[in-house]
Amino acid sequence: MIPPRFPITPQQIDATLAEFYLCVREHPGLGPVFHRHVTDWPEHEAKIARFWRNAILFERAYDGNPMAVHMAAGDVRAPMFAVWLGLFDSVLRRTLPADTAAAWSALAHRIGRGMQMAVQDRDGAGPPKLL
Repeated sequence: MIPPRFPITPQQIDATLAEFYLCVREHPGLGPVFHRHVTDWPEHEAKIARFWRNAILFERAYDGNPMAVHMAAGDVRAPMFAVWLGLFDSVLRRTLPADTAAAWSALAHRIGRGMQMAVQDRDGAGPPKLL
């Protein structure tokens, strides 16, 4: 059995995601995009919980492809990832011990950067310009 990336319980993951998606549904920029694609919020939260349990706890219960889903959505834009991650970070800080929140945030930012770059490429924005 592989040890978790950092100490967190499945219940903490579920509670954090429940709080996060409450915030997402009310967010003026993210809410409309999510509402166009999510028709069953409890199922969506359960699926995303499986994703994070796989990424953090190595439970192997998630079998989706989040990159493909975000790319196919069509209305997910690169700047949304900074907003999403900022909202996620604020929920992490409110719901978890500081060390756990920081570790989960670092993982989410790493995943988010990959998705953001793929969306930029899809939209023809290309990679960020390095000075």
